[in-house]
Parts: sequence; C-alpha cells; structure tokens
Amino acid sequence: MTSEIEAGPVELDLSDVDHRVGKPVGGGQLHDPCSGSDIRRWVMAMDNPNPLHWDNEFAENTRFGGLVAPQSMAVSLDFGHGAQPALVGKIPGSHLIFGGEEWWFYGTPIRPGDKLFQERRFHDYKVTDTKFAGPTMFSRGDTTHTNQYGALVAKERSTGIRYLQTEAKKRGMYDTQIGAIKKWTAAELAEVDKLRTEWLMSNRLGVSPRFDEVSVGDKLQRRAIGPHSIASFTTEYRAFIFNIWGTFGWVAPPGIEDPWINQDPGWVEGFGFDEEGAKIDPRLRDGLYLGPSRGHIDADKADEVGMARAYGYGATMGAWCTDFLANWAGHEGMVRHTKADFRGPAFEGDVTYFDAEIIDKQAESNWGVPLVQIKLKLTDQNGVTLVSCIAEVELPL
Repeated sequence: MTSEIEAGPVELDLSDVDHRVGKPVGGGQLHDPCSGSDIRRWVMAMDNPNPLHWDNEFAENTRFGGLVAPQSMAVSLDFGHGAQPALVGKIPGSHLIFGGEEWWFYGTPIRPGDKLFQERRFHDYKVTDTKFAGPTMFSRGDTTHTNQYGALVAKERSTGIRYLQTEAKKRGMYDTQIGAIKKWTAAELAEVDKLRTEWLMSNRLGVSPRFDEVSVGDKLQRRAIGPHSIASFTTEYRAFIFNIWGTFGWVAPPGIEDPWINQDPGWVEGFGFDEEGAKIDPRLRDGLYLGPSRGHIDADKADEVGMARAYGYGATMGAWCTDFLANWAGHEGMVRHTKADFRGPAFEGDVTYFDAEIIDKQAESNWGVPLVQIKLKLTDQNGVTLVSCIAEVELPL
C-alpha cells in the first residue's frame, strides 16, 4: 500500500509477508520452569499487591494451598512480550508497537515449577493509512499456552502495528500531542498516591463478589498507576523473563521449512540485536541497550521511531487490565476473556487511571459458568484514552 504526502509516495514492502499468512511460526522457548521469584518479580513490576502471588504464608492458608501466579503471568513466560506471531516477515525500515491483545483463560493456574510451551500462528493483517505513519500494517498472531502436562492454560491473539520508522519520525504526531513531561505539584502527587493506596489495600483477602450481589451499572474501585518513569519502565522490562541473558532457545514448528523464528524483521539501524556478539556481551541481546525496545527508556531513541519520549509497554498495559479484573474477582472468580485495544502508550511522567463498570450479566454462558461483562478504560491525567477493554469475568453463585 502507498500513501501520497508532500515528499511523494510512501510504501510498505510486504513481499515477505503475504506468503506467511495462516502458517505456524516459531519463536523463543524459555529453558527453565517458572519459579516463585519469577512470580514475585512480575507482580512487583506490575504494581500488583495481591498477597496470593508473593506471600507464602498467606497463600498457604488459601484454597490454593500455596503461591499461585496471576493470570497475567502467561505473557511473562512467553517470548517477545507475546507479539512474536504478529511480527512475521521482513519489512525493511520498519518498527513495531503494540495495537492490542485478546486473551482466553481456561482455569489452569500457573504455580512455581510449572513450564509453559507455546504454539504460534500468523493469523492475518490489514494495511491502513494513518496520521501517525501513513501506510501502517495491523498484523495479528495467535499463541496457545499449555503447561508441562499438556493442560491448556491460555490463548492469546496479539496485534502488532508495523510502520516505517522514518515516516513516523517525519510526521512527529506525538510531538504536538503530548507536550512536555508534566511537573506534578505536591498536592497532585498526594491525590494520586491516595488513589493508588486505596486500590492497593482493597480486597487483599481475595473475597469474591457473588454473581447475584452485583448489578449492571456497578463500578469497580478506581485505580491509579504512576507517574511513570524510566525506573518504572525498566522494572517492567526486567520482569519479562526472556529479556534475561540466555533464558531461551529458538524453536520451530515441526515440518515447517521456513518457520520465521529469529530472522531480521527489518529493524532500522541500532534497533536490531547482535545475536553472535551477545554470546560474549549480554548488552548486545539486552533491548534496553540495543534492540527494538530502546525507545522505551531513551527519549532520543523514542523520537527516532515517532514516539516523542520514553513510553511504556503494550504487554504491560494488557497485564494491568487482567490483574485489575482478577483481583476484583477474588479467589473464587477469574477472568475468562479480555479484548483490549491499545490506543496510545503510557508516556514518561504521566499517570494511568483505571475506570470500570459492569455492563452485562450472563447466568449461563458458553464457558458453562456465570459471567459478568465489564467495560474497562485506561486514561491519562488529560483524559486521553490509552486502553479500551471489554472483559468477561467469572463470579461464584
């Protein structure tokens, strides 16, 4: 697809994409089982206070009998922030940001000692002309997560947004939209901290609301995270286990001649990895020093890919949504399905607010359990929507 602008036509080269649609793809497989420390690192980075996930003494006295990972842990036990099957085919001069995630959860908990295995497939794509970068590819990929016993844990459909880096930088859409990093007053920070603390202290015992006790129109307790910073973005990045040196190996689907496992997606100079050099120097496989994630903590690199300043991770926002809903559902409930569209990132200096409302109730559902449907929206301090999410949450009768 081409886009006509002042400098002439802009085109995405999709010649290495079309023939991969609908096919299985490979990716990274973590070598080691999930540990209690992996779970604790994850919930700490996600700002998730639920003691079921980090406090042994508390967890041992629950119906689970021990530490259990949050449902969002599945993405931390995957490769590439879950985007691997949506990042398929080489598009020269391109970059990728997250466009959204859809999750289905099947009731198999993740515990210390479990190991997840992934099957991946490139589902489809479409190209749309956007203000951000002209011709922009929205690609979708599917991942099925099973544990070491073959039990189905979760399925994910991720959406990647692929675009030409030079075009996004030239248009500079966020340069005029987000302005300077906000300087918060002491009073404003106190209000944010109050809201954040109230949510951190809510439902620590994991009490589940009963299906008959909730009504359409009920609102969940508001949540706040932030202000986001280079420190918080770095903490999040370090909690994704595949980012640790030597934690994964490349795997390919059986019988696939060209599995697209570790080929070059077409990153611009300075945003790719040095796989051979990383056998000696860990920084050459660490995305905060080198690779496609450097813009998350480096304003200059963020500007090179059209993001204006340091920004957070799409997979983190998806995990925030799942954790927020699961903690409300308590120990007898669970999140069954979420569909989250990412409208924009959490930028450095901003605060993210969570507002949710029950919009439907289903006493009988395709899952065979009673569900409530919840509309969740994440916004920044200016009311700009970052995430729009619709979820189905199981509650006990």
